[in-house]
Amino acid sequence: MNQPISKAKLPTGPFREGDRVQLTGPKGRLNTITLRAGDKFGTHRGDLLHDDIIGKPEGSVILNQTGIEYLAFRPLLSDFVLSMPRGAAIIYPKDSAQIVVMGDIFPGARVVEAGVGSGGLSMYLLRAIGDHGTLDSFERREEFADIAKANVATNLGIVPDSWNIHIGDLQEQLPLKKQPGTVDRIVLDMLAPWECVEECATALVPGGLIVGYVATVTQLSRFAEALKASGHFNEPEAFESMTRGWHLQGLAVRPEHRMIGHTGFLITARRMAPGSEAPNFKTRTSRNSATKICQHGTRNTWGSVKSLTRNFAKPFAVLRQQPKQESNKNNAATNQRTICA
Repeated sequence: MNQPISKAKLPTGPFREGDRVQLTGPKGRLNTITLRAGDKFGTHRGDLLHDDIIGKPEGSVILNQTGIEYLAFRPLLSDFVLSMPRGAAIIYPKDSAQIVVMGDIFPGARVVEAGVGSGGLSMYLLRAIGDHGTLDSFERREEFADIAKANVATNLGIVPDSWNIHIGDLQEQLPLKKQPGTVDRIVLDMLAPWECVEECATALVPGGLIVGYVATVTQLSRFAEALKASGHFNEPEAFESMTRGWHLQGLAVRPEHRMIGHTGFLITARRMAPGSEAPNFKTRTSRNSATKICQHGTRNTWGSVKSLTRNFAKPFAVLRQQPKQESNKNNAATNQRTICA
């Protein structure tokens, strides 16, 4: 049943039947269970009864039947995303956090998401937009959309009425589902985001923001060039994030041996006002512009630029060598006088 996001079950208070609980056992191993009255969590070191957890506050230490201690908490959203059922690869929590912050997802925002995957990013976006925002997710594969719906319902307890999933290609469906200038933010997690630049530009309000999440440098470059060539966006900005944990034990404070490195690139750009052209703020002459300026005969070649640079540098190289040569002559004359003496 669809309800406002504010009606989602709150991850707070004593443990209730149906709650997901993250148990930390010996050696720090994590296990996530769903509480059911009369059920038990079985291990090779004894059983832990669900009834011993239900009604206890978060952060309680629960003993199993053999006296082994387990620390019980509700899983955070970042924990849930990494352990939930998947149909497609997920966007890691570190990248979801960057999208929400750098994409400036605000309460009441009208957001379009392309590539719903398993619903990991959708849950972060739904939390950010609140009751008065809308999230339209476009997914080509219906089985992925079903998995995303189930994950959202499991985590929130409801399917928010502010969330709409559309099955189909973004290029075809976006003009049909959204009127021009009615979208504040667009997040693209897809194989070829450069194919949708015109449709996204039409849907975005002036000042709206497009965020692309791509895995490879080739995709990043092609998407950036498509944004520039469209003439609808300002200069794109690209970045990535890497997360490294730290080992904390007394005075033994050091980086962990393992880290979450490259998962994907994020690229953002702002929608220009209709009819406006982004000014060129670059101060360095690019290679393409240099080839246009330095023409050699009928051909514009980068080689001509490099040859001009070498020719221009030759006189300075000669000047640098002359004092050295004179110094060598003076040293030779001094040595000759010393020998004669």
